[in-house]
Amino acid sequence: MSMNPPDSPQPSQRFDALAEIAKTLGQAHRLALLEHIAQGERAVERLAELAGLSVANTSQHLQHLRRAGFVQTRRDGKRVLYRLGPGPIAPLLAALRGYAEHQHAEIREVIADSIHQRDRLDGISIEDLLGMLDSGGVVLLDVRPPDEFAQGHLPGAINIPTEDLEHRLADLPAGADVIAYCRGPYCVLSTDAVAALRAHGVAARRLDAGFPEWKAAGLHCLLYTSPSPRD
Repeated sequence: MSMNPPDSPQPSQRFDALAEIAKTLGQAHRLALLEHIAQGERAVERLAELAGLSVANTSQHLQHLRRAGFVQTRRDGKRVLYRLGPGPIAPLLAALRGYAEHQHAEIREVIADSIHQRDRLDGISIEDLLGMLDSGGVVLLDVRPPDEFAQGHLPGAINIPTEDLEHRLADLPAGADVIAYCRGPYCVLSTDAVAALRAHGVAARRLDAGFPEWKAAGLHCLLYTSPSPRD
């Protein structure tokens, strides 16, 4: 005798739904687009530029993501802007990254090469950062492009993109400990920033996570307020 309530989906239906989600996400370009959208609302032209794709190809991937509920849209004049859909999408992306790091040695080696082997640029966790912020004397440095910073950032952070650091060292408070962050665990902008700062004698470390992980953890962040979105 079946133990399922009359109206509950059968196990095969639940797995079919999971399989459809996995199928939608089973494409590297779509995952990359979701990572970019997790930084803040983006127009398709900007997403194409960030992902290194044509606008037409980007639009096709976005339509797949939209049909699956991963992204939503609104119009801003002639532009169509994309944002993450409702639900725990950012934690899902973080979980996928975590599983990939655990499962695939080659990915761990890439991360080690790009992050840990450059002068052993040790990172700190969000928990460690919270403790440091309570103690004071820490400068949060957001090294993402200005448009991403404008979409949302950690409270009190200053924005100096990695490529501008050498010309703007004077903008950093003297003697402070700098914690640099960017888009997430796979983003090497903060790694490059820490290497540049240390080369100039600045005490600097990187945040293991990025802005999407901070936001997904439910921590306070400063977000750009746009007009009421409409699909």
